[in-house]
Amino acid sequence: MPAEKIVANHLAPGIYPVRAFSDNYIWLLTNGQTAAVVDPGQSAPVLDTLKRHNLKLVSILLTHHHQDHVGGVSDLVAHSGAQVFGPATEVLPVCDTLLQEDDTLEDASLGFRLTVLDVPGHTAGHIAYAGTFEGDSVLFCGDTLFAAGCGRLFEGTPAQMDASMGKLAALPPQTRVYCAHEYTLSNMRWARAVEPDNEVLARWQETAQKTRDQDEPTLPSTIAQELACNPFMRVRQPTVAQAAAQWAQRSLASPVEVFAALREWKNNFR
Repeated sequence: MPAEKIVANHLAPGIYPVRAFSDNYIWLLTNGQTAAVVDPGQSAPVLDTLKRHNLKLVSILLTHHHQDHVGGVSDLVAHSGAQVFGPATEVLPVCDTLLQEDDTLEDASLGFRLTVLDVPGHTAGHIAYAGTFEGDSVLFCGDTLFAAGCGRLFEGTPAQMDASMGKLAALPPQTRVYCAHEYTLSNMRWARAVEPDNEVLARWQETAQKTRDQDEPTLPSTIAQELACNPFMRVRQPTVAQAAAQWAQRSLASPVEVFAALREWKNNFR
């Protein structure tokens, strides 16, 4: 957490990454007294953060059912009594309120108002939370969108994930994108293979490398950055479509076919 935002052991209002496992980020939203967390795969780092900064956990937001996103939920509820919100069609360890597209979550004290988006692809019932925190546009997208990448298609189809990318692409360009994993550098190496002449991506990669050299998070990204750099959001760009067809060694008749080829390329990229 940025040291300059910690005063007398209290966090200033904001959104902070709580690190978990080797590369997960549990996002913590706080007003300095109460907090919400998104996708707590582990309870221990969250409990430690709450204790160190004297915060009361009131809400837990879940995007999908994978264990590295829900593994800490039961323990956190036992310690805090926090209310749990999550996708309506997925099996979760605890969930008080089941959510689907266009449902709204609002906490005036914490300063957020979020609308639910159905974004299947990574899992069948994956949701995202898009809206505002303290007046700024934000997106909590779980494993749907990553900086310069997207989640693997464990339960969904390329058509579903392409449609989900379209929903996220339509958000305000300044929207801060809070992904759940620190995959940025590996994603960028692949994205550079797809678009070696993308100068915006090259500059972002240089900045991200310096950030990681200091062991700082590369996130949040923004929708504008993703639209300029993320091949999965650029399947309708001729340069991306041509690169995907060349890699696949066949013609690709639609953006969904381009997306499918890109996903296969990324799965096999070393």
